[in-house]
Parts: sequence; C-alpha cells; structure tokens
Amino acid sequence: MEPTLRPRARDLDILLGTLSPGPQNSITDVGEVSVGHTTVMRGTDIRTGVTAIVPRPGNLSREPVAGAVHWSNAYGKLVGSTQVEELGEIETPILLTSTLNVPRVADALIDYVLEQPGNENRESVNPLVAETNDRLLNDVRARSVGRDEVFAALRVAQRSRPDEGAVGAGTGTVAFGFKGGIGTASRQLPAELGGHRLGVLVQSNYGGLLTIAGVPVGQELGQRYPHPVVPAVGGSVIVVVATDAPIDARNLRRIAVRSMYGIARTGAAGSNHSGDYAIAFSTRRGSPEIPNDAMDPLFWAAIEATEEAVYNSLFRATTVTGRGRTVEALPIERTVEILRHHHRIRGS
Repeated sequence: MEPTLRPRARDLDILLGTLSPGPQNSITDVGEVSVGHTTVMRGTDIRTGVTAIVPRPGNLSREPVAGAVHWSNAYGKLVGSTQVEELGEIETPILLTSTLNVPRVADALIDYVLEQPGNENRESVNPLVAETNDRLLNDVRARSVGRDEVFAALRVAQRSRPDEGAVGAGTGTVAFGFKGGIGTASRQLPAELGGHRLGVLVQSNYGGLLTIAGVPVGQELGQRYPHPVVPAVGGSVIVVVATDAPIDARNLRRIAVRSMYGIARTGAAGSNHSGDYAIAFSTRRGSPEIPNDAMDPLFWAAIEATEEAVYNSLFRATTVTGRGRTVEALPIERTVEILRHHHRIRGS
C-alpha cells in the first residue's frame, strides 16, 4: 500500500476556503505536535491500526495541555472524555483506533505513561482514546491492536506531515461509500487576525452524500442517500484539532463544536449509528488568553481545515479488500471532471 501515490485535494487545484494553509498543510504545523501510525494488515480479514497524536514532547502527565471534547452524536467510545471535560486538560497522547480495540489501546497507553521517567509514583492516568468502527473491512472481534502496536505508533511519531488515507486508525474505515481513512490539514491566520496556526487530523468513517467544495459530487457519481433499499451501516468520525493560540478549555470546546460545521460541509448525514466526536487542544498557555470576541478567525480556520482534512482522507486513500469486500477509492479523474464542470478547479 502506497498512500503517497494519490494526490491531496489541494494538489488538484480544488478551490478550498479563504485562509492559507500552514507550511505542511497538516496538524504537525502546530507547535511541536507529532503523529505516528501503526497499520495492521494480516491475512484476508484484518485491516485496522492505531494513530497517535502527541500534543508536545515530554511528560504530558506532569505538564498537561489545555483541552476539550465535544460530541454531536455520542454513539461511540471516547475513553477519558469526562475528566477532560471536567478539568479542561489532556494529560496523555491522543490515540485513535477501532471500536473493540479501545480498552486494549487505553490499557497500553496507561502502561506507556507509567513507564515514562518521572512517573514512578504516579497512581492515576487518564488515557484519551477514540474510535470508529471498521467492521466492513476488518474483523473487529479479533481485537488486533494492543500494547506492541500502541508503543510502535508512539515511537515513530514525528513532526513531518503524516501519511494519509488507509493507514493507522484509518486502515479499514469507509466514508461516503468510498475508502476513507486519516486526513489532515491546517490554516495559518494572517498577522492582522492574530497570526496563529490551527491544524486538524480526522479519522473518516461516516456516511451521507459526499459534497466537495459545495459541489454534490456523490450525487453526480450516482450515489443516493438515504437509500430506500440499502440500509445505513453507521460509521463515525473523529476530529482532532490543535492550535498554538493561547486559549482556555472553554474556547477550545467552542472550536471543537465548529469543527463539526466542517464535517457538515462534506455532506455528512449525522446518522443514528455515527459517533461524531471532536477533541481540541492548545499547545500554548499564555497571558493574556484570547478573548471571546477575537475567536472568529480560529472558528473559521477550524471549519476550513476540518473540511479539507476529510477530502485528503478520501483522495489519499487506496482501494482496500477485507472480509470478502472491496471498498473502492474515490475516483479522482471523475471527481475532478465534476468539480471542473462546477468551476471549483482553479482556472476552470
């Protein structure tokens, strides 16, 4: 599997938003955020993995980052969310995986934290682990992600732009009937709007009628939603938002809420079985914090970066076969043709 062979959305000159991306157009543009994947593909039925987002180097349990969580539909498992909501702090890396792997991944993350230097006497850890259900392509009952895979993802986490598409926690996911996966994007605010950066990473695994840059691409590709014969299979999406803006947990939660507006732009259905979650954190604490009336540019950045991250998860993903099913990658040439017809390709 070579996720780098397919282009990102911006490589195709799709007109996306009004704000400029950061240098890598990735969540790793923010502070010292790093990302690592472990991809697990075995036999014909195992298509899963884990993705680690590390807010900053060092011991987070001793120096947590400000953080918040939000869910628009809570059909899912987000371990550690209540303490983050209560204290407004994230004290571990953020791990994404498959549904039934969550307890094993959380347990491994606790091991990882307890083994860090300086934590020899620590007796409480709040692991933050989220999931989407990759059951269409992966045997979820096999529970194929555990300590080794978690430690490997954390060990390889780096600040360069991470691989996207069918990798890590996105190995077996499906979005809008096409192969989904991991996607990332960022925005750099101009100096007159604060100059801060905001980055997003998504694990796309949800349904609806795909919309790209305002164009009903899914409909023009012949998809229907809701479908009178084929039942909805559910899914989920996890959005992780990072910013270097000095803001508190309350305003981070407001940013997390806005990230779901970006998901809505992509044509999401918000179905009954879709767990739609956002996690937001700031890599910087400072005084004074950004006031409420200066938050609008960051809200807009979260919407745009989330939308583009979803597109990158689709454009980068490759066709995957698992459990006797094949989920095709989004057809790029046909998609570009549709977008060009609607004048959403630069110069068209």
